[in-house]
Amino acid sequence: MHCGLCLEACPTYVLTGDENDSPRGRIYLMRAVEEKKLAADSSTFKLHIDRCLGCRACEPVCPAGVQYGQLLEASRAELFEMDKKRGFTHRFLSFLLRHVWLHPARLRLAFAVARMFRDRGIAGLLVRSRIPRLFSPRFEFALALLDSSSPVLLSSDAGVAPLERRTTLPKPQVESHESTLLFTGCVGEGLFARVNRATARVLNINGFATSLPENQVCCGALHAHAGDLEGARTLARRNIEAFDDSQNLPIITNAGGCGAMLATYGHLLSDDPLFSERARRFSARVRDVSQQLESVKLKEGSGRQSETVTYDASCHLLYGQHATEAPLKLLRAIPDLKLVPLEGAERCCGAAGIYNLLEPNMSQGVLREKLSHVRETGAAILATGNPGCQMQIGAGARLVGISLRVCHPVELLDESYRRAGFYGTE
Repeated sequence: MHCGLCLEACPTYVLTGDENDSPRGRIYLMRAVEEKKLAADSSTFKLHIDRCLGCRACEPVCPAGVQYGQLLEASRAELFEMDKKRGFTHRFLSFLLRHVWLHPARLRLAFAVARMFRDRGIAGLLVRSRIPRLFSPRFEFALALLDSSSPVLLSSDAGVAPLERRTTLPKPQVESHESTLLFTGCVGEGLFARVNRATARVLNINGFATSLPENQVCCGALHAHAGDLEGARTLARRNIEAFDDSQNLPIITNAGGCGAMLATYGHLLSDDPLFSERARRFSARVRDVSQQLESVKLKEGSGRQSETVTYDASCHLLYGQHATEAPLKLLRAIPDLKLVPLEGAERCCGAAGIYNLLEPNMSQGVLREKLSHVRETGAAILATGNPGCQMQIGAGARLVGISLRVCHPVELLDESYRRAGFYGTE
């Protein structure tokens, strides 16, 4: 297919104007490597494959239905095998993926240290001092990412359980009609446990009981995006074991990146004789919290949401899980909420897993356009359904001086339910 409809949908092509930074151009490069016309370790191949966000915005506009995301991961798997020939940042992050992310105890310790650094205000203080910029803009942005994950203390928190370090399930408030299993995620549980708790509460108040399977681990998205497919498969097998499929219960996520990854387990393990069928069944059970709540009439909360809100679509929630209207319905269940449209809401923010650290110049170029549109809305709150997007936009806003709260749609609905007195005192 040579039509080029994907070009204008591709953020990196729009940014650079280089055909090789488009899906069509990258597929040409992939074919050249496959046909031995171009070496896989050539600078051209590495440059343009690395510069792809993996947002998958090209897939829905492709008349041929090319599954570009799968092609990209296969190409990155080739590059991952050449790790020693790559830059320090790639090698360091690959080390973390192999020796920290694959080991739950080490990962919990790493996030505990990160939270301490964040919650004691050290990350924020350093960002505001602008000192890290003197050493490395990439380091400064990494600190801003961490600082942007900080919880916002609200007056509606008065009289309810204090913020905890890990997700706990709410006491049942209504009769449950269906049971669900909550996937908490590594970054989700490490830095955004409040979103997991809000998810469980909102599900519960709308008639869904929620359980937390033990031994669940990272979804493997970071590994797959980096080309470490074996690492991703290892994590996939652990999650399939953790989420026992004997009852065929829905697996609920609140992170677009995690949900899209979990939904690909069937493809990822298609050649595994022990797990292929279980992986296919697992993937069929995955849905975003907003999609799960589409099946019921949402309870309305309380208004008094004075700030204007805008919504930015997580790429993998939009293109990977095809959730278009469902997240907006969560926001519309809040009475009197003023929701303003965001130009380019369907465009990537530049986070793309760890792309913002691996390809900072490209990521910042994409982010600048996003922040420009955010500023035009005049919104005080931006809602988005993925922790990486929350941190990317939040960090960018901090560094350019935009006063903006970035949160998950389910957090706003949860706060609305608190104002309505649905939870009492937990």
